Amino acid sequence: MSIDAHIEPLGGKLPSITWRWDPETDILSGAFKASRKVGGLTGSVELSDEQGSVAVLDVADGVICGLDIVVWPEVATTPTLAVPAQLTEGRVVVAKRPSKPGISSMEVDTALSVKTDASESVFHLRIGPERQVEVIRAADHLYIEVDEQGTLAGFWLTGVPQFPEFDDD
Repeated sequence: MSIDAHIEPLGGKLPSITWRWDPETDILSGAFKASRKVGGLTGSVELSDEQGSVAVLDVADGVICGLDIVVWPEVATTPTLAVPAQLTEGRVVVAKRPSKPGISSMEVDTALSVKTDASESVFHLRIGPERQVEVIRAADHLYIEVDEQGTLAGFWLTGVPQFPEFDDD
């Protein structure tokens, strides 16, 4: 299943996002305040695959404004990984219409994959197969991919801090 997405002009200053690790659960999360006030789904969209991977999108008034990677797919490490140079700044809207009363979440079954660079500060979460995409800079450290069919295709996370180390004592 795919998620329809369309791009809107940013309409203000580029939001700032800070990534945080939860050391007890290995969840990586970040969010920013959405600047769209015309309505749409407010809640969460859960992406999950057959291997049990789970990513949750935070959505406010239809705009993607956060991401949690809850259960990680197998992570492939590559020596270098960089966000594509050709970018559009904007908002990515996944649900234009307000949700029905009492509905604040959606679940979508799809394939998920993750790559990271050697320093583990850049992550690329892909939804489904590799394909042509437009990369939208939605926040200073969050880039969202939308494919030619107008469906959500992935995310680039930059400025990710090192995972906290535990003291075994």
